Amino acid sequence: VEQGTVMGFIGQNGAGKSTTIKCLLNMLKITTGEILLFGQKHNKTELKQHIGVVFDELHVPDSLTGEELCNFYEDVYTNWDRSYFFKLLETLDVSRLTKVNKLSRGMKMKLGLALALAHRPKLLILDEPTSGLDPVVRDEVLDLLLDYMENPEHSILFSSHITSDLEKIADSLTFIQKGEVLFSDNKDVLLHDYALWKGTKEQVKDIPTDAIIGKRRAAFGLEMLVTRSKVSSIFELERPSIEDLMVFFVKGEK
Repeated sequence: VEQGTVMGFIGQNGAGKSTTIKCLLNMLKITTGEILLFGQKHNKTELKQHIGVVFDELHVPDSLTGEELCNFYEDVYTNWDRSYFFKLLETLDVSRLTKVNKLSRGMKMKLGLALALAHRPKLLILDEPTSGLDPVVRDEVLDLLLDYMENPEHSILFSSHITSDLEKIADSLTFIQKGEVLFSDNKDVLLHDYALWKGTKEQVKDIPTDAIIGKRRAAFGLEMLVTRSKVSSIFELERPSIEDLMVFFVKGEK
């Protein structure tokens, strides 16, 4: 994850995204390879002072309020900014006096973001933070992340199944399948290098076999993900979405 960028981390359920994140946080032990955070060995406790984490669930005691959590986090993070935390809660319209178990899922997620950001981390790690949220709350969350990224020293690793969120915010994409990296590159480069081709079963004969990443049946014939540079310019090609890349790489018939 390059400094000053947002990396979208994508893959099917069970591909290894959450496991990778737990390894980054030293919650699981790796058996091979190496993890570096800010260029250093990842098991140094002081590095966690510079990391903010948001999981798909808020893992704090349900009986505490935002204000009580602030008091607790203040003892954990040396850079905890109490006034900034309450400002975030106000911006996100989250009550500081309501217990966690009385908050909706959307409010819990916004509280989790405030907790992750209030010590002003350099790296934000997000594991499905917008899953199950309505479009309005998701938009609020993305706006907050865009504000966070105005600082060029900040970076985000954003694991999500909601590819439309990554379309809006990600600079690069890493796609893993069964623990292996299928591709990792600049998002715009990927969406340019690959393209969607649509046509009949007869027309597909004119497409070079080595250009085809995957294909699927469609109402009009066939739809294929192809390598743009290997297909003649006489064919009309469409820009794929991130979801198209995922589906064709995993499920598309060769």
